Amino acid sequence: MSLLVVGLSHRSAPVSVLERASLNADAQLKLVQDTVAAEPATEAAVLATCNRIELYADVDKFHAGVAELSTLLAQHSGVGLEELTPHLYVHYEDRAVHHLFSVACGLDSMVVGEGQILGQIKDSLARAQDSHTAGRLLNDLFQQALRVGKRAHSETGIDRAGQSLVTFGLEQLAAGADVQTWVRGKKALVIGAGSMSSLAAATLARAGVAEIVVANRTFERAERLARILTEGDDTDVLARAVPMDSVPDELTRADVAVSCTGATGLVLTADAVAATLEGRTGAPVAETDGARPTGAGATVVREVREGAETPLPGAGAVDENCPLDLSPVPAGFSVMGEAAVAGMDAATLEQHGAWAAGGTAVDRSREAGRPSSEADAELITALAATAASVGRIPERRRPEPVAEAPRPEPVLFLLDLAMPRDIDAAAHRLAGVRLVDIESLADASADAPMAADVDMVRRIVADEVAAFGAAQRAAHITPTVVALRSMAADVVAGEIARLEGRLPGLDDKHRAEITQTVKRVVDKLLHAPTVRVKQLAAEPGGAGYADALRTLFDLDPETVASVSRAENSTEKNRGPA
Repeated sequence: MSLLVVGLSHRSAPVSVLERASLNADAQLKLVQDTVAAEPATEAAVLATCNRIELYADVDKFHAGVAELSTLLAQHSGVGLEELTPHLYVHYEDRAVHHLFSVACGLDSMVVGEGQILGQIKDSLARAQDSHTAGRLLNDLFQQALRVGKRAHSETGIDRAGQSLVTFGLEQLAAGADVQTWVRGKKALVIGAGSMSSLAAATLARAGVAEIVVANRTFERAERLARILTEGDDTDVLARAVPMDSVPDELTRADVAVSCTGATGLVLTADAVAATLEGRTGAPVAETDGARPTGAGATVVREVREGAETPLPGAGAVDENCPLDLSPVPAGFSVMGEAAVAGMDAATLEQHGAWAAGGTAVDRSREAGRPSSEADAELITALAATAASVGRIPERRRPEPVAEAPRPEPVLFLLDLAMPRDIDAAAHRLAGVRLVDIESLADASADAPMAADVDMVRRIVADEVAAFGAAQRAAHITPTVVALRSMAADVVAGEIARLEGRLPGLDDKHRAEITQTVKRVVDKLLHAPTVRVKQLAAEPGGAGYADALRTLFDLDPETVASVSRAENSTEKNRGPA
């Protein structure tokens, strides 16, 4: 086994890079075909989800394989290799198996424990089989990954360690409120009818929304999803399908919109969302400061500009703690300024400035790297000019925080689960909109608590990786064992033919008995070494036993290779588990 995986995910790359590197179905097909056409690889499969792009291959050379797979990912994603390389990760042989099994169990997901990845792995295997790029290794690997994932979900509480991406997204939209209470009575618009959109629609239906409208480019798929939702036994929701061009009208009536399509461009622009809000309220939509809201009533603290106009103490007022005698300050000058009168020398100005700021005087001449006399002259001239023009020296005051008006309560909730994104990120700046997308979900789930069940799943993964490795190493020697037994059968057939030549009068009964006896002798002689060599080959470092067997019995390499090709041909036609 020479399994290699090269990829990038939400753990290794920012969302902006993942968006640009995303692959549609046609690009995935072309990528696996070009991979198996390349020299180092014989099998290939792509696992592409909203937050990962991984290329799996069976290669005969590690370094050449890494270089080729990285180059192909860059070429087909459209992201330059130099830009893509810092975000790529590489796993080889057992580490690659461990990675895929962890992915299948939801340990590597943005939201730990989510189960949707199993369907995506199954789809990935089906595409590789349809394109005839999956041989024995990838068939075994992906089908075992599906079994490991199912085992993790059935034997542990990994589902409690995190929620599906859809559920987690809805919880973020609800801003801490109970999702079922929050969605009850709301109208939802689901854009797209793929697996993620279907999951979102089903989740909303079970949560208790009053109505779901499904929009999709292929209207028949939207109709099918709407029919499934309406006829479901566990929901009581009114669902209907609309064509894609009805989205703007439906958005004006929706409270919640979930979008997950395969579009390469934006499905909803910020202008379209703003127009929707204006259609609902009849008033222009204002923009907030652009910060993502952190909760209901969140405020943004700003600093007052330095030098802002503020009430001044009465002229001639003297603070007893002031180090200077400012009693003769003329009317119109502030005793709390950096200086009360122009014409003071620099040292005096700095002394007063330190007092006014409540700090320690700073030698500005040294900071600027200029001679003290030059700094004194410039500072005094500037202060004098300011005093002459405004009648006082501007005060030096510490910035004071002021609270802006709270962000308006949202009236339209948008959940973008697509990669690349369907909804313009600028929509979150619109007053009355709350937008949750893949990027904000990543931020929100970064510190999600880990359940104790995660440790149990990790042990399952470790055990399954060891078992898979042993099975693969044992399977690696199978073609050699088959070739050995085939050679033994040929020897038996040759000897029986020679016996018939020497004993032409041998009747059928005796011929059959002699033939069976010779076969039993050969089988008994081969049984122990072939069983033992499979056991030894299954252990770490056991790959060399196949070579030893071929050398000891002088087996034809082409015979062994033909057995392997026959097995691979059979494996490529196997369906996913």
